[in-house]
Amino acid sequence: MPSRRHLLALTGAAIAAPALSRGAAAQGQPIRWQMATPYPDGNFHTRNIRTFLEEVQQASGGRITIQLHSGASLLPMPQIKRGVQTGQVQLGEILLAAYANEDVFFDADSIPQLVSNLAEAKRLSDLQRPFIEARLARQGLSLLYMVPWPPAGLYAQQPVTTIEGLRGLRFRTFSPATNRFATIVGAQPTLVQAAELAQAFATGVVQAQITSAQTGVDTSAWDYARVFTPLGFTMTKNAVMVSRRAMEALPANLQQEVRAAAARAEVRGYELSEESRVNSERTLGQRGMQVIPPTNEFMEGLRRVSTQMTDEWVQRAGDDGRALIESYRRAART
Repeated sequence: MPSRRHLLALTGAAIAAPALSRGAAAQGQPIRWQMATPYPDGNFHTRNIRTFLEEVQQASGGRITIQLHSGASLLPMPQIKRGVQTGQVQLGEILLAAYANEDVFFDADSIPQLVSNLAEAKRLSDLQRPFIEARLARQGLSLLYMVPWPPAGLYAQQPVTTIEGLRGLRFRTFSPATNRFATIVGAQPTLVQAAELAQAFATGVVQAQITSAQTGVDTSAWDYARVFTPLGFTMTKNAVMVSRRAMEALPANLQQEVRAAAARAEVRGYELSEESRVNSERTLGQRGMQVIPPTNEFMEGLRRVSTQMTDEWVQRAGDDGRALIESYRRAART
């Protein structure tokens, strides 16, 4: 964890970055940015980011250099968005759903069974994008790209064959939606960040969770859980954002290069997400976990919860939320 002195030094330097960037750009001097992500180097999101940053730096002809701080080494996920807003870093990656308490639109992809494959994830993401861009813009942020996680599944110590089988279990949550799901099914919600999962399971703080196979690989789930059940539960998205002040301090042609690289990163990210799903589920099995398809009874119960959570989400989101869900369903029928 960085020291207070280190963070203050970074903050002071970053706050002055827009003015310094203008001066550096005008004088042909390198522009230096910092980026924070909570995910480890081997994660496909992080690998995608590294390619994105390399493309930006190459396209800039050396005018911009960007240092990536992965694995929450500089800022933990709950602080990354604020870190970009305040200038501690110029770029950041977050799980949108983790910030749903700020705005319900960050959480639409957390409704169970609303999205269960890449085509559906892209459809919802494209419809969400204007709402998310507008909300981030009001906070001094610009959205660069969004990439979904592979479909989430259930991790437990033994097979769970019905939704009622979750009742009473200490259930790891990481967003308002996962907290609500746990409450509805009668589990005991417990907020745990990904980096703390192994310890939480080992000490009995958590007995089950729903997350992607990729997160299971990242956290060596075979050390703390015995069974993985692919559910197509959700495909929540990560968002990569940039400080608007820092972005607007760049020359216009370099801003275009950043956005062009971001567009390529989004396309590439979807491909990596599917690759991650296949490889991660295979890895879980190879490391000794049982990978068991869900029963019809479990999926029937999950659909009932999905209907309830969709209705609740629309009620919270109001007219815009209703319009989003209706547009998504219309597009699915065409």
